[in-house]
Amino acid sequence: MEDDDQFDTALLASAMSLAATKGWRQLSMPEIARNAGLDIGEVRTRYPFKTSVLLLLGRLADRAALVDDGSLSTPREALFDLLMRRFDVFQQYRDGVLAVLRGLPFDPVLAVVLGAATMDSMSWIAAAAGIETSGIQGALRIQGVTALWTHALRAWEKDSSEDLGTTMAALEHGLDRAERMGLFPVAGQPELSAADAMADTQPESDGADASFTE
Repeated sequence: MEDDDQFDTALLASAMSLAATKGWRQLSMPEIARNAGLDIGEVRTRYPFKTSVLLLLGRLADRAALVDDGSLSTPREALFDLLMRRFDVFQQYRDGVLAVLRGLPFDPVLAVVLGAATMDSMSWIAAAAGIETSGIQGALRIQGVTALWTHALRAWEKDSSEDLGTTMAALEHGLDRAERMGLFPVAGQPELSAADAMADTQPESDGADASFTE
């Protein structure tokens, strides 16, 4: 397990470092493997597609976010903590992640794959935060959490502060809006509607609003 983690970490660090300097679309898996000092055949076996590396980043971000620290908190508080833990992992590879995001408008297939992976990540995040995710209303809540992540991701892209203060402020603002829309339902409050859930999922003009599980 430890060897596997070291392998994954080395591969991801290499990919993100090269992406930061060359751009994501210009990279090949053999180049990433050589830069990491890893056996190309082993990399081919474990990660047959370049997109697999981005999905690895998402899984590592999810693993960090979903660690059970035993704290008792409201769904809103838990959701804030979970999403910020994801950003902490993204921040470790910031320049590479930004390079990937800049290239997404020119790679619609990758954008679709990462979009689906993000939705899956957010279903785990929502459930871990104590948000009901079953049924039609649950699916709408997952869409709402995905929209919240997207909103905060846009802020993170522009956030040059060491403490990610701008990102946290955007996330808090998004949580305020989500609470008003019924993402955290209480007795007597209207259920979340499809229009509300999708309200903030439209991409900005630069198209850089996807994430990874990625």
